[in-house]
Amino acid sequence: MKSIQLLLRTVALSLLFTAALAQAAPVTGTVTNKTTGKPAAGDTVVLVDVQAGMGEVAKATTDAQGHYSLAKPGNSNYLVKVTHQGATYFIGAPEGNASGDLQVYDVAAKVDGVSIDEDVLGIETDNGQLRVVERYIVRNTSMPPRTQWRQRSFEVVLPAEAMVASVSAQRPAGLPTNLKLDPDGPKGHYSFNFPIQPDNGDKATLFQIEYTVPYSGEKFTFHPQVSIPARTVWVVLPKSMSLASGGDSAFQSSPQDPAVQTFVSRSAVPGKALEFTITGSGSLPRDTETSGGQQAGAGMGTSGSDDASAAGGKPGGGIGNPIATPDPLTKYKWWILAGLALLLAAGAAFLLRKQPGAPAAGAVQDATGQSFAPATPANRNASLLNVLKEELFSLESEKLSGTISAADYDEVKAALETVLKRALKRNN
Repeated sequence: MKSIQLLLRTVALSLLFTAALAQAAPVTGTVTNKTTGKPAAGDTVVLVDVQAGMGEVAKATTDAQGHYSLAKPGNSNYLVKVTHQGATYFIGAPEGNASGDLQVYDVAAKVDGVSIDEDVLGIETDNGQLRVVERYIVRNTSMPPRTQWRQRSFEVVLPAEAMVASVSAQRPAGLPTNLKLDPDGPKGHYSFNFPIQPDNGDKATLFQIEYTVPYSGEKFTFHPQVSIPARTVWVVLPKSMSLASGGDSAFQSSPQDPAVQTFVSRSAVPGKALEFTITGSGSLPRDTETSGGQQAGAGMGTSGSDDASAAGGKPGGGIGNPIATPDPLTKYKWWILAGLALLLAAGAAFLLRKQPGAPAAGAVQDATGQSFAPATPANRNASLLNVLKEELFSLESEKLSGTISAADYDEVKAALETVLKRALKRNN
């Protein structure tokens, strides 16, 4: 009897030891400096616990070969954060034997190759105001690749009467994060303190501002200005409103969708303000379909070419294979990012309800507007986990920056954590 008890205790201790080792599984990887093409030596690498207020649970420094190793203390949800020349880079902590490799870039206050690909203004009327959502797609094609980052990384000019409602930015491979817009000089001049990283394939850095201006219903004149060269400036209006170019501006009608009006001005340059006047009233459609029955803009994507004619001259590119940079016309539903976390949670819950092996019902869209073909249930859950981890990180960033109220933070975090736990349970 004693020998059996001893054996059971030995087995139990062995299982506990094995479980402890599994929980403390190391996270390893290599950090590469893409600017120099060499290992990034001496960078700080931190393991961040998403569910513990982004607390740091392990820290390391890359060696001469760029290698690092972090001990994962448990089965929580982690991000790996690397700091290189003051700029931070994140990935979801890899599971199992997967490698946690990251790429970083040298930082400069100003780099060549940064320009606005598209500046898109969506305008409608709302209770005696004009509601405007302006979205900038900013390219960084610097060679060698560098991150542009300073206190005024990206400067914008809004109407002097503008009341800013929301501000967000998105890295080429990240999710939207709410920010504060810094006043910068004369009234209406603002700047983003946000890194402009090199493009990740077709993915660029996105900046978005929602604001309102008083409107009598008769007319309002905009004077858009760009701080860096812009390939195109687009204006999207309801069918019931009118636009007239002013001064030397050359806003031309460029029909893209029968449900809205679109106007374009090409090759805007710093120091030369454009001008257009809005008259009339109306709201942009929230759920339109093209004549072919496809949701408006659902098949549009950026071509990656600077030749407007090659892209069909359309904001976001011509009709073709959809890619990661979303077409602004698909976002004229006001691109409201404040509810992103709750929408993500609802979408995740829907995915989790799908039966394993159920046939896919065609392409779907992710939180950034990218269209893709559904993967296997296992891959889908793995992708979902990564998205949820990144969104929790964004939520914590908003809390630290003070851009979200305590009540909204608690509500959104609870929703995300509920979905995350379900996903983890399903994934195990």
